[in-house]
Amino acid sequence: MATQIKFGTSGWRAVIAEEFTFANVQRAVHGIAGYVSSQKQKSSGAKVLVGRDPRFLGESFCAMAADILSSHGITPLVIAEPVPTPAISYAVVQSKADGAINFTASHNPPEYGGIKFSTPDGAPALPEATQAIEREITAYDANPPAPRAAKAESQSIDPRRMYLSRLREIVDLDVIKKAGLKIAFDPMWGAARGYSDALLREAGVSVATVHDTRDVLFGGHSPEPDDRWLGDLRLKMRDIGAAIGIATDGDADRFGIVDEDGTFLQPNYVIALLFDYLVESRGWKNGVGKSVATTNLINALAEKYKIELYETPVGFKYIGELIKQDKILIGGEESAGLSIRKHVPEKDGVLAGLLCCEMVARRGASLGKQLANLFAKVGSFFPLRQNFHLTPDVKQKFTDKLRVDPSEFHGIGVAQVVRTDGLKLVLADGSWVCYRLSGTEPVVRVYSEARSQGDLVKLSAAAKAWIFD
Repeated sequence: MATQIKFGTSGWRAVIAEEFTFANVQRAVHGIAGYVSSQKQKSSGAKVLVGRDPRFLGESFCAMAADILSSHGITPLVIAEPVPTPAISYAVVQSKADGAINFTASHNPPEYGGIKFSTPDGAPALPEATQAIEREITAYDANPPAPRAAKAESQSIDPRRMYLSRLREIVDLDVIKKAGLKIAFDPMWGAARGYSDALLREAGVSVATVHDTRDVLFGGHSPEPDDRWLGDLRLKMRDIGAAIGIATDGDADRFGIVDEDGTFLQPNYVIALLFDYLVESRGWKNGVGKSVATTNLINALAEKYKIELYETPVGFKYIGELIKQDKILIGGEESAGLSIRKHVPEKDGVLAGLLCCEMVARRGASLGKQLANLFAKVGSFFPLRQNFHLTPDVKQKFTDKLRVDPSEFHGIGVAQVVRTDGLKLVLADGSWVCYRLSGTEPVVRVYSEARSQGDLVKLSAAAKAWIFD
């Protein structure tokens, strides 16, 4: 029986040579080609970008995808080198393509492969598109089409220049240079190699880079710019006396930021700081977007600045829709994804790092000091994310429990029940807890936030106990 290919919040991912096989990738690409053809009325004239991160077998998957698209009469625009996901997103729009196939498993461990599909607007495919692709895969399995007599000819495209040109328009590189900022950069052996650092160096900024080679094993761990994997970046920062360390994940859609003293700044805080900074430096006030699991520090800032707040389900595609409609000046998720207005409707880890450099340079203050100033404006917020594995019995019992609206939690009254995505309980004291069951594994993701560190310890313990009671 063929593997069921399901496109989740960021495409389809699976372990290479187990489910992520050439045969299954072939099925997925035929499904995408069928979808593109159905959207185009006639597939002649359709064109689709084909790109990748530096993972194992990426070149082979791209070559195979290009051949399959050609057999459907769709012109493949093939990107030769590994490329950041946001650069692919920008190139889709600039080249007026009908979508993009991106072979990446993002921040997943090195044994994983993945496919992301972007629609012609450069955004991650929405559920209606991915469900249509899944139906096309089923149709292909039942009745594979005969190859066309005339194949579309493959073309090459290099999105690097156009994407870096766009970043120069957005980021004030002169401010960074004039401040004499020293910056350390960690692309984590990933797709942003030669992007963030090259742009800064060209502008005359002092940059030192670590992990600047291709390694399909990503140093033996996930290419995730998380606190535990940024030790080498910290060492490099110390060596050069850097004011900030910036990192990107395997496909450069996520960011990691380290303050001058070596403190990792959690993404919740980075999004809030950049929201505050963009209002101050750009004068934008059109709205702010965040997932339901992201810090309410953003809610407090939105209230202070009288800016409309949009709270979305988890999945950047929902924030991307708000960016496309120019409803928000910035949108972000606690899982280290953000983008800004008039830019790609896709997570951009390269942009996030560069904007943080600009913010430190212009304000002349460390990120820690800026966060303290933010807390002084609107109060302090302490968020936490935890994962808990569930036995089948516990999962069933807990799933039933999630259907009920509790009137109190942890001895505190529930002020608001939010079901945008999972169950979020906003308590009377301003703290909150959010539960989201994974759709792919027996795990519940628990997000908690309290107004003091001590209260967070108690709240997170209560959040765990509520699962297993």
